[in-house]
Amino acid sequence: MYSCFPHVSKATADPVPHLNNDQLDTGAIQQALDELAARCPSVAAALAAVGYPSERRQEAGFGALVRIAVGQQVSTKAAAAIATRLEAALGGSVTPDAIASTDDASLRGAGLSAQKLSYLRALTEAVESGQLPLDALPALTDADAIARITAVKGFGVWSAHMYLMFSLGRPDIWPVGDLAIRAGFGRLLGLTERPTPKQTDVLAEPYRPYRSALALLCWKFYSEAPL
Repeated sequence: MYSCFPHVSKATADPVPHLNNDQLDTGAIQQALDELAARCPSVAAALAAVGYPSERRQEAGFGALVRIAVGQQVSTKAAAAIATRLEAALGGSVTPDAIASTDDASLRGAGLSAQKLSYLRALTEAVESGQLPLDALPALTDADAIARITAVKGFGVWSAHMYLMFSLGRPDIWPVGDLAIRAGFGRLLGLTERPTPKQTDVLAEPYRPYRSALALLCWKFYSEAPL
């Protein structure tokens, strides 16, 4: 295994900022990657090959979690089409009330599978009951916010990571469950095989507290860098 920072251990890595919301805009991404590039030639080479990744910010709230659920295990194009049809089926308002008052047939007609429909019903119930207090998530640590989200049926760690990165703008999220992240990170480091989630987690420890920006670069490097 190769690391740009073989001398940095988990114990000596930079502390992780927990409550830095809205820290993943274009300027923050570029600043974080410039810092990593100055310390890691592999990051510098990846930036030279594909350039800076774009920000992917989304407004926090119920609608963002709905889009995350819709996007699970489907292409970006398919997810966008389903989200558009779902919004139309809900009368243009993606809210707990709108989903709660819309029958299953109408939601299935928007392209939701039975499984994803059950996830949206569970999300709606969790928000309406207070089990998932959306307004409180920005004040929680990364770990506590992830725990709250993953307590909802259908929302695993990957879903929670997407929400923390793109809706809360947390700067140090590292979604090792994402295949493209692992593949892009492995290529960036020059590994001969795609690392496992555990290996990816360990190898990225020295990149704290900038792993969200690194993840964006890994996605871009995976999809755009020539083989």
